[in-house]
Amino acid sequence: MQEALSVIYLWLKAGHVIFMVFWLAGLFMLPRQCIYMLDHAPGSEGEAKWAERMGKLRKIILTPSLIIVWVLGLTMAYTYGHFTSGWLHAKLALVLALSGYHGWLVAQTKKMASGERPLTEKQLRMFGEVPGLILVLVVVLVYIKPF
Repeated sequence: MQEALSVIYLWLKAGHVIFMVFWLAGLFMLPRQCIYMLDHAPGSEGEAKWAERMGKLRKIILTPSLIIVWVLGLTMAYTYGHFTSGWLHAKLALVLALSGYHGWLVAQTKKMASGERPLTEKQLRMFGEVPGLILVLVVVLVYIKPF
């Protein structure tokens, strides 16, 4: 099976990068959508529209992309035996943290959709930078492989 996977390694890698871009784009968009929702009163038509948009972003882009990124990434690591590489351990820790951030952000958007306002605009703007910071670290680990 490992030989068959090595034949399609470049396809796995391309898919991994493509869905990573979709996932990160969604994680950049979701806090921004929360900020837009803050302008609308709980229970208003505007809030309902933003809640629907956030729900679609989560269900159509974010969660499927998260799953595909993990499946393809772990498949590639298995195919080439990278599980003993220090850089991969660090990358997995960062991607696990990003996955936790994803889950936390989904929980916040669901609270907002139900009328709560757990985060301020300033907090949402600050949390919106988390994916970018993690992305920089992951790219350095993958391409530079410092350890």
